[in-house]
Amino acid sequence: MSAAYELAFFDVDSTLVSIEGIDVLGQGHAEVAELTRAAMEGTVPLDEVYARRLEIIRPSRESVERLADEYKASLVDGAAELIDVLRDQGVNIYLVSAGIAQAIVPLAQKLGISISQVRAVALVFDESGQYLDFDRRSLLTRPRGKEIVVRDIRARAHGKAVFIGDGVSDLETKTAVDLFIGYGGVTVRDLVRHGADAYVIDPDLRSLIPTIIGSA
Repeated sequence: MSAAYELAFFDVDSTLVSIEGIDVLGQGHAEVAELTRAAMEGTVPLDEVYARRLEIIRPSRESVERLADEYKASLVDGAAELIDVLRDQGVNIYLVSAGIAQAIVPLAQKLGISISQVRAVALVFDESGQYLDFDRRSLLTRPRGKEIVVRDIRARAHGKAVFIGDGVSDLETKTAVDLFIGYGGVTVRDLVRHGADAYVIDPDLRSLIPTIIGSA
């Protein structure tokens, strides 16, 4: 029996992992956490806060490498097992995040997800590893960016698709997939809870297996 969904898109922060990477980098900057909360809850457009947070923090290459380690240590319960089951069932898995690519790629590698199936935002550093900028061409730093990215992938990869995420930027993909699952196992966001096709608060991601693998 084939899986009900051939494509599974996952957000990363507060979905596959229990942390918000930008807030970890911005510890000591209360404004950063508040901007993140506002963007994830949809009260402020993402593009209004993205550059601002990074300019406040100015993360170094070294701090991003430490964040990569924290990501790997902060996997939500059942995340690795869920990914393993989906892969065994032939589901194509994509990570779609406005997080930092250099921190998310090592997490993908730990989970056995191809780098080619990671969509995130690359930072630019100078020769000494100091922050210069981010990839300002990335759609993922803009409202509805995830929706466009998902539609682009689906145009080249056929099959039914599900997206799992916790924030409003994830909810924006609802019209681009066959099922949007809001995940509240780390943080419950009311707009997502009310707008999702299905909503899960079980902190163990293995609870999603019947929905994604169940008969179509």
